[in-house]
Amino acid sequence: MAHQATYLFSTRTSKELAEKISKHYGQDLGKINFQEFSDGEFEPVLDQSVRGGRVFLIASTFPPADNLLELLLMIDAAKRASAKSITVVIPYYGLARQDRKDKPRAPIGAKLVANLITAAGATRLMTMDLHADQIQGFFEIPVDHLYASSIFIDYIKSLKLENLTIASPDMGGAKRAKNYAGHLGAEVVISYKERKKANEVEEMFLIGNVKDQNVILIDDMIDTAGTLCKAADILMKNGAKSVRAIATHGVLSGKAYENIEKSSLLEVIVTDTIPIEKYKSSKIRILSCAPLFADVMKMVHEHQSISKKFII
Repeated sequence: MAHQATYLFSTRTSKELAEKISKHYGQDLGKINFQEFSDGEFEPVLDQSVRGGRVFLIASTFPPADNLLELLLMIDAAKRASAKSITVVIPYYGLARQDRKDKPRAPIGAKLVANLITAAGATRLMTMDLHADQIQGFFEIPVDHLYASSIFIDYIKSLKLENLTIASPDMGGAKRAKNYAGHLGAEVVISYKERKKANEVEEMFLIGNVKDQNVILIDDMIDTAGTLCKAADILMKNGAKSVRAIATHGVLSGKAYENIEKSSLLEVIVTDTIPIEKYKSSKIRILSCAPLFADVMKMVHEHQSISKKFII
């Protein structure tokens, strides 16, 4: 039986990451012709036959919503072009914070996105560090949920820090911090925060001892960086020797760059799931997730187990 052909395509705003993935995968990105209308409407057209093949569509769905719409149109195009399978590679899954109905008359945006991706024709989803693990259950198709821990743990070990402590900036990340600490043989501390409203922390308290410790804050995303910077300040006030922050997704909206630059954080390490304007802060270090995605894409295509790629 002939080996199934593979095709890699990318949305426009994820092109930089997609090119890195394609390089590690060992195959060039497929060409897409974009027709744009004067009112802002656009139409992506796959510029090669994908009939009977496995299509990988690479797209982080960060705002604006056009990024999600562009992906949905590409899924539909691949389906109508008779692709045998359509694997959607979403390094950053947008609207993941809307994973539950936490107030009356609120939408569950993460579920709606899952419905749209499935309805468009995707047959598999690959993503990394979802804001909530249960989002996998929103899909009726296979989901490969990768973790950036394999990237970050190697980096943390390379720092060779003594008196290492792993910190969570909130109660929700306690399990993640505990898992990292277990792999690194480190202690764990937790910050407890009270919010007045989204993106604004009113009060923060520290649970645990950080005196003379080199602390690394672990989170899944950095948005305005308000929580992280406040947590870093509290850790330093409580005697920490140094504070670094690690997060998979560098959303970095609002005054995030300014907050990071002014904070007591020594370094902020993120992956490239979202394009980052690194020049805006000298403290930001970017580690690429491209090799991890390329490896898992190959393993999925060759029907191999991907369990060895999971650390946490």
